[in-house]
Amino acid sequence: MRAVAVDLPGEHYALACRDEPVPVPGPDEVLIWVAAAGVNRADIMQARGLYPPPPGTPATPGLEVAGTVVMTGPGVHQPAVGERVAALLPGGGYAEYVRAAAALCLPVPDSVPLAEAAALPEALFTVWANVFESGGLRTGETLLIQGGGSGIGTTAIQMARLAGAQVMATAGGAEKCAACERLGAKAIDYRHDDLRTRVLELTEGRGVDVILDIVGGPSLKDHLAILAPGGRLSLIAVQGGPRAEINLLPILLRRLTITGSTLRSRSLAEKVRLAAVIRKRVWPWVCDGQLRAVLDRRFPLAGADDAHRYLASGQHFGKLVLTLEGD
Repeated sequence: MRAVAVDLPGEHYALACRDEPVPVPGPDEVLIWVAAAGVNRADIMQARGLYPPPPGTPATPGLEVAGTVVMTGPGVHQPAVGERVAALLPGGGYAEYVRAAAALCLPVPDSVPLAEAAALPEALFTVWANVFESGGLRTGETLLIQGGGSGIGTTAIQMARLAGAQVMATAGGAEKCAACERLGAKAIDYRHDDLRTRVLELTEGRGVDVILDIVGGPSLKDHLAILAPGGRLSLIAVQGGPRAEINLLPILLRRLTITGSTLRSRSLAEKVRLAAVIRKRVWPWVCDGQLRAVLDRRFPLAGADDAHRYLASGQHFGKLVLTLEGD
């Protein structure tokens, strides 16, 4: 099979297709013929040597795919051979075939294109774990999403709105802000608007209940200032930097909570638990068309290098996928 290898891992890495043996599914695993694979910033970090795959995981990048089950390992009854699935992976998705834990596969209805389905697992798991579980977002509350134009952001806007929350999202430029508004968020242009001023204006001085943060250190002071009493800050990335000096008193006086997590480092058992909840609570929105992946561009498997450069440029809105069907 063809699989993408990382040449010269580090700042100046390159991606190229190589011939690799087709993997064989082990107990409780399935083998998926990959129609499309999602592209994520975590893949870029891995290629740069900053986010190594867990032991026993292929060195090939790729944390999510969609395709057709072509083989099942011992102990697997569902999904069955021939079924269309989307799967969360620890790695290895940039390939024609991939092994996946059967319990981390979600059934893809015929109404959902596989390219769209491939762009969902990483975002769905991340948003559910950090916005709804750690963040405790409830109906009627307000969520602020830093990076509303990202794959995580576009998914979080839709999920929060479907759950009955009010949503604000930051984005860069009028075009991306307008796209966030079409998804149901009140947009804040971080290139021109002062975050603290705009959020307090929109909430009449109250602040927001939950913040989904990808920025990190540079925004922490503002985030603490705009959280409402009892507010929760959920950190999933530190694209602006990992360090900050803050005044701890607002945390005490307004009963604020700060949490953080990464998805890849969670145990298989924890991911299986999340998958069961998502299958029950979120996947029906996908199946009936209320929740859709926002796709910016599709690239062939051999164009993984181009996909990474485009993602790193920040020009995208929504998700990028590598497509193998008809490649």
